[in-house]
Amino acid sequence: MTLAMNADELMEFMAAEFPQVAEQFRIENLTPESLTVRMPVSDRHLRPGGTVSGPSMFALADVAIYLLVLSRIGPKALAVTTNCSIDFMRKPAAGVDLLAEARLLKLGRSLAVGEVHIHSEGVAKYVARASLTYAIPPER
Repeated sequence: MTLAMNADELMEFMAAEFPQVAEQFRIENLTPESLTVRMPVSDRHLRPGGTVSGPSMFALADVAIYLLVLSRIGPKALAVTTNCSIDFMRKPAAGVDLLAEARLLKLGRSLAVGEVHIHSEGVAKYVARASLTYAIPPER
């Protein structure tokens, strides 16, 4: 399968459509089957106790699937999350970035289903696993 958008085009799209969060994420790797996104962890992502907050990990998972879907369907800003389930499995390592590895399980005309595994850079064990469904806007 070919890609509708490459990594540079996806990041340009994010900067144009979501400037409030675009700088918080970087695409590390993109193939037709998967996408890896880095979230450089900073103080804004931490909760008391010095660990990465759940909402920050949710945002990383959500952005990873969103970008992977767009890489396949093209720049459709109105593709939206319709469901997300996330399991927080262990505390992320302190002071290191998080990486999200996203894969699509199904890409249909109106829905995309994917999964994301998140781990701390340099640590093999996952800190979270998410399953997400996206609604794809109809063609006009």
